[in-house]
Amino acid sequence: MGATSRPTLVVVSGPPGSGKTTLAHAIAQAIACPAVCRDEIKEGMVHAHAGEFQAAAGDPLTQRTLPVFFDVLRLLLSAGVTVVAEAAFQDHLWRQGLEPLADLARLRVVQCHTDAILALERHDRRAAVEPGRRAHGDIIGKDLEDWKRAYALFDRVSIPAPSIDVETSHAYEPGLAEIVAFVNRD
Repeated sequence: MGATSRPTLVVVSGPPGSGKTTLAHAIAQAIACPAVCRDEIKEGMVHAHAGEFQAAAGDPLTQRTLPVFFDVLRLLLSAGVTVVAEAAFQDHLWRQGLEPLADLARLRVVQCHTDAILALERHDRRAAVEPGRRAHGDIIGKDLEDWKRAYALFDRVSIPAPSIDVETSHAYEPGLAEIVAFVNRD
């Protein structure tokens, strides 16, 4: 595969509630490729288990989700498919899965940011209207102080790849067109 025919892996990262999933789907639509979202994979696993599943930190489906997520990415990239990958990529947890993918694709990292107050509001709003959210344990907690602490401790992914920071509080800053230009830049 020549350098110009390598697919791109767009890694969309950030803490919970930072707007990652919405942005990942917008980027994927704008560049015409699939979006693979870790939480959506787990939600599909929970759906298959019907009423048997109880979400908790480190539950068995959470443990199975990570290798499935990376297997799907590896399969698509090996087939020459550009893909947007979205998860709360924290460097110490995700580096070992991301680094081997650098051999298969050009990496681009999109870091999502918002404040903890808005993130908690988004989390609570989604939990109330999206049945699939039951797949995820309450890892951070419901208290704003817990969310502020989790945001302060978030270990952003720092693999050697071009990276862009995106503020997601109201509109994307920079805007989607600039994010897409970053993704497509050689």
